[in-house]
Amino acid sequence: MALHVPKAPGFSQMMKEGARHFSGLEEAVIRNIIACKEFAHSVRSAYGPNGMNKMVINHIEKQFVTSDAATIIRELDVEHPAAKLMIMGSQMQDSEVGDGTNFVIILAGALLECSEELIRLGVTPIEVAEGFETALEKCLEILPTLVCREIKDCRNIPEVVQGIKTSIQSKQYGNEDFLAELVAKACVSIIPEQTTFNVDNVRVCKVLGSGLNSSQVVQGMVFKRQVEGEITKIEKAKIALYSCAVDILQTETKGTVLIKSADELMNFSRGEEDLLEIQIKAIADTGVKVIVAGSKFGDMAMHYLNKYGIMAVRLNSKFDLRRLSKTVGGTVLPRLTAPTPQEIGYADIVCVEELGDTPIVAFRLVGKESRISTIVIRGATDNYMDDIERAIDDGVNTFKCIARDGRFVPGAGATEAELSVQLAKYADTLPGLEQYAVRKFAAALETFAKALADNSGHRSSAVLEKLLAAHMNGDKNVGVDIETENAVCNALEKNILDLYVCKFWGLKYAVGAAATILRVDQIIMAKRAGGPKPRQPQGSDDES
Repeated sequence: MALHVPKAPGFSQMMKEGARHFSGLEEAVIRNIIACKEFAHSVRSAYGPNGMNKMVINHIEKQFVTSDAATIIRELDVEHPAAKLMIMGSQMQDSEVGDGTNFVIILAGALLECSEELIRLGVTPIEVAEGFETALEKCLEILPTLVCREIKDCRNIPEVVQGIKTSIQSKQYGNEDFLAELVAKACVSIIPEQTTFNVDNVRVCKVLGSGLNSSQVVQGMVFKRQVEGEITKIEKAKIALYSCAVDILQTETKGTVLIKSADELMNFSRGEEDLLEIQIKAIADTGVKVIVAGSKFGDMAMHYLNKYGIMAVRLNSKFDLRRLSKTVGGTVLPRLTAPTPQEIGYADIVCVEELGDTPIVAFRLVGKESRISTIVIRGATDNYMDDIERAIDDGVNTFKCIARDGRFVPGAGATEAELSVQLAKYADTLPGLEQYAVRKFAAALETFAKALADNSGHRSSAVLEKLLAAHMNGDKNVGVDIETENAVCNALEKNILDLYVCKFWGLKYAVGAAATILRVDQIIMAKRAGGPKPRQPQGSDDES
């Protein structure tokens, strides 16, 4: 008879073997807070224009060198359930605003760090969470009074450049003027009359070589590939788009052809060739000068395309084909038939160009405003261009928010400092234990000014002292000056502006994540599905 070992009585008795369970203040709440605090500390050093880069190597060994929090958290496979809640809040900020992901994680981490002291003093986590929510309501009430500029006309390029510059500056300090100009040009040229601006309509094409200052905006689309035939440039081009192969059609059912003589064999292959020529001639007769296909071009088809002077471009990606159809105003056809005038697309110039030693095919729209624009980035390394792409992505998302709500609040930690000062005054008017949580919320908001000063190599205590003193005296636009040692500056005069919606949603998501984590008092983890993990290869990290 097998020996039966009874389980220890209590909660673990109910669960399957291998399940883990933590409960109580010390085990669950404090443990969660410590995990989130560590995670927030690791991304805090990446905050602001002088933020340090992180080198992240993900699960498929792709390397990222970036200070963009959204990329760091996306590529890190974070296991801890409480830290995952913070990451979810940050991802919501990314999908809502497209910027300010680091803001959410740092604020949520700072709030939890401050709440740990209160919990150790005996305040219950529920009271702390309620106090934070009270403070959030007050913050969202104060925030509209801090608006210092509003962009009414989002087609005005100089104004838009000033609005976009700060979000690009935090990723690419020193290149912000050039990149903001590029992004503003690309976005303003495709903004529609009626509908909202779509971020996907600004494409980025990265071409190795040269330097960042050789980057440019192309109205239309650019692909890194060669054309299939011999024709490399066509002006005022009518374009036909096909998702199928341009080749002799294969029959859908299998058939056996019995050939009795050499003449029949000649006639059979000539019949196939004639059929293909008729199809391509029919396409050429509609005035089409460029054929774009989602699959291969056969040798025979290429012969006839060259004969009729038609340019052939192959795009392997269906997504690119769909975007191109939107750009040129054509329809993607599933079979090789002659397109109707409504299905034909148009581009002013379709040509092959060389940037460095990379051949590109450009579909340019010169005359009218296009529906899609492409920013061609040049740079020395792939990692560098990836980082530029992320900065451009933030700039384009900022433009999307400007198109919806053009209000700005002062940047450089000025908004957070002003909220902190006003919350501290508000806490004095509150009765009960909530006031302690509101005061801690005010202290948590000071983290941003400290992070900006620390990352720039200044003494954070001296900078914070000057900053809070200025805000006490009513200068609500004063922020951290990262260029001068231990100094503050007027953020509005220096044109350091943050989006109102970015701060609004950032505060909401950070407090939501922190309050949710504080309200957890038990963690129950079931046993993982699947067998044991495969063994790691021998050898140390730095040698392999």
